[in-house]
Amino acid sequence: MTPGLRKLVLTAHITFAVGWLGAVAGFLSLAIAGLTSQDDQIVRSAYLTMQLIARFVIVPLSFAPLLTGPVLSLGTPWGLFRHYWILAKLVLTILSTFIMQIHMQPINDLASAAAKTTWSSGDLHSLQLQMVIASAAALLVLLVDTALAVYKPRGMTPYGWRKQDEQRERAEP
Repeated sequence: MTPGLRKLVLTAHITFAVGWLGAVAGFLSLAIAGLTSQDDQIVRSAYLTMQLIARFVIVPLSFAPLLTGPVLSLGTPWGLFRHYWILAKLVLTILSTFIMQIHMQPINDLASAAAKTTWSSGDLHSLQLQMVIASAAALLVLLVDTALAVYKPRGMTPYGWRKQDEQRERAEP
């Protein structure tokens, strides 16, 4: 990968990851407002907004790093399967994206209930609590992903050791 292309993919990857993190933080604040507010208008608007953020921001941003991450890792010396931290990020991203798809149903259920003329948050308390817990957990996972990208903990996979040995053998006369 040329340096210019690598920087472009890296910029896209960071932008998508930071956007995803920010959108989840906003989602969490709305989930907390929906759970704790006594004002029905705030609660209803929180759940309607959460559905929009989830559908049009979080879901697309959750898929984007699944594209840019592997492209970036395969186009650099880090490789996709050479280091445990890259595999951990990949697995966390895949799981987060999958779990987000599962949570779209409860998000849609809350938004549908909020859109009705009669609102009874008592019937939906468990879903409201689930939104706070799930979005807090998602934020934590995204922060772990970020920390892995910054700190890059040591530890090569067996595949990584083999590739490193092959490169060393080729470099020696």
